[in-house]
Amino acid sequence: MADKSPSSEAAYGPVLGVFFAASAFLIWGLSPIYWKALQTVGPLETVMHRAVWSFGFLMLIIFLRHQWPALIKALTNGRTLLVLCGTTLLVAINWLIYIWAVNNNFLLQASLGYYINPLVNVVLGMTFLGERLRKPQIMAVLLAAAGVIFLTVSYGRFPWIALVLAFSFGLYGLIRKVAPVSALVGLTVETMLMSVPAAAWLIFMHSRHSGSIFRGDLRMDLMLMGTALMTAIPLLLFTGGARRITLSTLGVMQYLAPSGMFLLAVFYYREPFASAQLWTFVTIWTALAIYSADTLKLYRQGCREQSG
Repeated sequence: MADKSPSSEAAYGPVLGVFFAASAFLIWGLSPIYWKALQTVGPLETVMHRAVWSFGFLMLIIFLRHQWPALIKALTNGRTLLVLCGTTLLVAINWLIYIWAVNNNFLLQASLGYYINPLVNVVLGMTFLGERLRKPQIMAVLLAAAGVIFLTVSYGRFPWIALVLAFSFGLYGLIRKVAPVSALVGLTVETMLMSVPAAAWLIFMHSRHSGSIFRGDLRMDLMLMGTALMTAIPLLLFTGGARRITLSTLGVMQYLAPSGMFLLAVFYYREPFASAQLWTFVTIWTALAIYSADTLKLYRQGCREQSG
């Protein structure tokens, strides 16, 4: 009997890709529920546990997927390791601010940050990579900037959480372009670099009887260990989806994550949602619609040119 696996992959690959990517973005979008459950631990200690347990779990995946050569190559290449030291700092800042925002009822700002992140990427590309902006991109960036300024003036509060999250994640992606490593290997090295000081501090806290783990609360212990799953599983799903679907599809689907945060903030956690915030989100959504439409148009043009 003929092997049907190649044709099956061709037929169901995009469907699986959409499923994997959607699952990743939905996990990221609903993750505030998990981080809220760790509110008593504190953001800094939560990030330290996330780094330590994620490193252990990712090392297991590296072993199972036979990625040792790629990991060793990254660790022994001075330039790559230096780049990953920079991305480690950025991802640590991003994790810390995000968990702090969730636990202090600033989830709306966090969602705003991840909504404007694609537009921040456009600005970073123009600034550091010399990319030229198309007119729809310029319009989208100006609309987003107008929304942030409007929120600052009308609401009387500078949305620093949103901007720190957007720029830290944007810079993270920009710098990671320089390091020739996969997402799995890169995150393994980053969590390793974070784990060294984090593990030392957690052991010190435990010796002073001030840590949150192994204090007789099995549920809390499992949840702190489970931060590894919250970190690694959506990453694996995302990479699995990215290999099977087009970049334009992935770009549109990425808004599932901040949309989940937004819905949780407004309808589940009942965060204050004033008219100034509403108009800011409407402005950002309009900017993203323009940006996405332009990206999709460019992608289709490229496909027609290749086929022609």
